[in-house]
Amino acid sequence: QVTLVESGGGLVQPGGSLRLSCQVSGLSINEHAMGWFRQVPGKEREGVSCISWHGVNTYYKPTLKGRFTISRDNAKNTLYLQMFGLRPDDAAMYYCATVSRPREYTNIGYYCQRGGTDFDKWGQGITVTVSD
Repeated sequence: QVTLVESGGGLVQPGGSLRLSCQVSGLSINEHAMGWFRQVPGKEREGVSCISWHGVNTYYKPTLKGRFTISRDNAKNTLYLQMFGLRPDDAAMYYCATVSRPREYTNIGYYCQRGGTDFDKWGQGITVTVSD
């Protein structure tokens, strides 16, 4: 059974930083494409950042590039999203997701931009609030 558990969200002031973690069990993340997605009520889910199964390719939503960094620790089987310079419009429910088929989606940017429709394993989500 594959499970993904996000942590690290919460309330932060504008300009602040957070690091989200996604602890994965049931598969080895170094063989599976992974990503972070977010959604606010009334809007479609969007791809924030994704990483290919071999870790060579990464994708960032263009407006986030430079503020967010995706990384993973294969030994801990954990995916991270470091977020700097948070703004009120970054507030959302953030989800970690993966693809259960190994070694898929090398062209990770294409799939990430599709908002997660091609990812089949999801965490329960974690809230990020950016406010004074």
